[in-house]
Amino acid sequence: MLVQTKVQIDAKNHEFIKKTYKDFRYRSLSEYMREAINAKVKEDRKRLREFKRMEAMEMIGRAQYDNLFESIEGENFENR
Repeated sequence: MLVQTKVQIDAKNHEFIKKTYKDFRYRSLSEYMREAINAKVKEDRKRLREFKRMEAMEMIGRAQYDNLFESIEGENFENR
């Protein structure tokens, strides 16, 4: 479902879009705008995921951890 909203853009960009959307074979000016916005949103989602991933990796690096094998360190498993 599409939601109608108003977007403000620079006058030079609007003139460019009005002149060229037909050359790029878009059906309408609105379709050109939707495609441009969708491309930007897709790019921003990737950047946000990467940012969250890097933040999580930093948090993992700062976390303290317990040595799970401390109780069996030094045992000789070959002679068991």
